[in-house]
Amino acid sequence: MPEMITSLATRVAQRRREPVAVQALRSTAAAVISYVVALRLSSEPNPLTAPLTALLVVQVTLYSTLTTSIRRVNSVVVGVLIAIGFSVLVGLTWWSLGLLILASLVVGHLVRVDEFVPEVAISAMLVLGVTQVANTAWDRVLETVIGAVVGLLVNLLLAPPLWVGPAGTAITDLALRMSRLLDHLGEEPLGPAKVEQAAARLYEARRLDNDIAQVDTALRQAEDSLRLNPRVKEGLLFRMVLRTGLDTLEICAVVLRVACRTLADLAKARPDGPLFEAGTAAALRQVLRHTAIAVESFAQLITAQVSANAEEAEARLTGELAVARAHRDRLADLLRASAREDPAHWQLLGALLAEIDRVLDELDVDKRSHRLLEELDRHARTRRTGRMRGRLRGLPGLPK
Repeated sequence: MPEMITSLATRVAQRRREPVAVQALRSTAAAVISYVVALRLSSEPNPLTAPLTALLVVQVTLYSTLTTSIRRVNSVVVGVLIAIGFSVLVGLTWWSLGLLILASLVVGHLVRVDEFVPEVAISAMLVLGVTQVANTAWDRVLETVIGAVVGLLVNLLLAPPLWVGPAGTAITDLALRMSRLLDHLGEEPLGPAKVEQAAARLYEARRLDNDIAQVDTALRQAEDSLRLNPRVKEGLLFRMVLRTGLDTLEICAVVLRVACRTLADLAKARPDGPLFEAGTAAALRQVLRHTAIAVESFAQLITAQVSANAEEAEARLTGELAVARAHRDRLADLLRASAREDPAHWQLLGALLAEIDRVLDELDVDKRSHRLLEELDRHARTRRTGRMRGRLRGLPGLPK
């Protein structure tokens, strides 16, 4: 038993700095503090609306807290006010509950609480369910304000966790899945099942779309955690590096899906014989193998602020791309010869080579740097334009 307790304590200590654990502790602290404050200021014996509001306000990031807390508090207060009116007029019945929900949803849209419209109805139902006395409902408004204030103070005084690590891990996992797909594409399908194998590779490539959507969600959370965070001095640069890196991987994933489609069409066009001659297949396998390593190195490079392996990853990426391009040149000669022998399929062979070229070009270090600089310049121009518009609006005779 002591060993088990020690092991559990060790795991907790190891995870104490992880974003999920930090966020759980912050939310718990905010809820408890708001409950204690509400016990002193509210006449309700169990002012649970305060900790409920604090839990809702303490968002994952400081940026999302500041941008959503007002709408969230408005939704709760509006719901409480609607419940007060219903408690005075009709009380709680099955038909009044229906009217309450309908009115709350309509009013929620009118007051523009956006994604928190359902919380207007939820707050109204909670208040109407626990009390039908208007004076007590006003205590719910007080509890809501207490919970909101405590939640905001917790986010301002206790620095929210950074979600760059999970986003970097998501990008790395995506690169590993793309790397495995490239290795699978290098495997020569044999026998009568090669058309089915090519179709399976195409399905594997299509699944990358869902993976990219999940990585994008993680990256958006990381971007929010970097905004307005006092612990981050170069949050804009970090956001741009991760975002442009994901954009590159997304382009590569699209091109890989097209390459899988090309190989599937080639497998259908050559149902009886091999897709490529032995030498061509070996050259293609080498190109795809080194491209797969380059994709992994690219992911390590763009997550360098997490892994601290920037120079090593860049050197590895440059080397793998150079080797892949050397094998690509040999593959181009072999495909050209194959096209002369089998001119009916020269379009598919040329398309495959063009798709390989596109992936290698997207992973190039110089292109990555150029894309990052363009994004930073665009952001700087946008900010300058916004400031200029703000100054122009203050001038007399111009539209506000």
